Amino acid sequence: MKEFTIRAYGRMELASLYSPELTDIAAYRKMKKWILLCPGLLQRLYDLGYQPNCRSFTPLEVRVIIDALGEP
Repeated sequence: MKEFTIRAYGRMELASLYSPELTDIAAYRKMKKWILLCPGLLQRLYDLGYQPNCRSFTPLEVRVIIDALGEP
């Protein structure tokens, strides 16, 4: 399996890595729920400047997500 690379990802691109069997939008909705349910994750993202309407995650935001949810 290919090693995961920390870089900027589109939100649906990252979500599809976690749930490749789902459509892009369904995968994104699922990942969004995980982010909301993971204690403190959303606040950590906000502290990094995350904006919910942004269509991509910065490499630093991806690192925080990966640390909380694990590698896809």
